[in-house]
Amino acid sequence: MIVGTCQIELDLPGITSLKQKRSCLKGLIAQLHRQFHVAAAEVDLHDVWQSSALGVATVSTSAVHAGQVLENVVRWIEDNRPDMDVVDYHVECLHL
Repeated sequence: MIVGTCQIELDLPGITSLKQKRSCLKGLIAQLHRQFHVAAAEVDLHDVWQSSALGVATVSTSAVHAGQVLENVVRWIEDNRPDMDVVDYHVECLHL
């Protein structure tokens, strides 16, 4: 079994409150789940209004497939969410 993980650091310009940030991230997480069948959650920078660290995970039988799914998630955010900027991301596959 392969577990693919990705930590994505996001810049959220225009966000003016934690409530607005959480609403924005809740919608993003729901879209990622529907589109890519991945698990996602905010994993760091909880109290910073205009930044977030998002953790995304997928399970697969192939490290190549898991990596491709996570790379597609990052590209999808960059292409479809102009309200947020991907600052950095890191993909890792764990063999269990």
